Amino acid sequence: MFVLVNLKAYPCDPVEVAEAARDVADASGVRIAVAPQAAHLDRVAATGVETWAQHVAPVAHGSHTGHTLAEAVADAGAEGTLLNHSEHRLKLADIDGALDAADRAGLETVVCANNPDQVGAAAALGPDAVAVEPPELIGGDVSVSTADPGIVEGAVAAASAVDPDVDVYCGAGVSTGEDLAAAADLGAEGVLLASGVAKADDPRAALEDLVSGV
Repeated sequence: MFVLVNLKAYPCDPVEVAEAARDVADASGVRIAVAPQAAHLDRVAATGVETWAQHVAPVAHGSHTGHTLAEAVADAGAEGTLLNHSEHRLKLADIDGALDAADRAGLETVVCANNPDQVGAAAALGPDAVAVEPPELIGGDVSVSTADPGIVEGAVAAASAVDPDVDVYCGAGVSTGEDLAAAADLGAEGVLLASGVAKADDPRAALEDLVSGV
């Protein structure tokens, strides 16, 4: 299982979370990555944890003030990037362009989607993975794998029908080892989470509990 911790713009210490994720990954053998704000990418990458960007723009080098350049996040130490998170939606053409930018920079990609239909459309664009995250469950206390397991199963089926090589992750409300185990049972190969770690009083303990489900 792959665990991707999105720090969003929460007021947490990104280095503290990164060090905890690195240590828990080393101790458990579970692949754990951290996606901080772009300004913190180099600090997080310096801890040795697998580091991801929260977004890259569908642009190349040039006159693109305010955009997040894929090559820049790669230079800062990012190994992958989220795309089309429900809090940063993209048009289909822009998802396609951002995937091209990520590929150009050698970044692994996860495209987020709201439901199985969107998962199928995203999988057709050829990302490394898609993640199903119902927006109404994001940031809540109930995981998608518990609240609506059919969405996860449907996402797995939708991606497989389009491209069996595209992995499927799930997110929204994931925070415990039980959530992770439930996601795996439904066919997901990874999870996305944010507040369960970024807003935890003890991020290390939260991560240790999470991987206990593997």
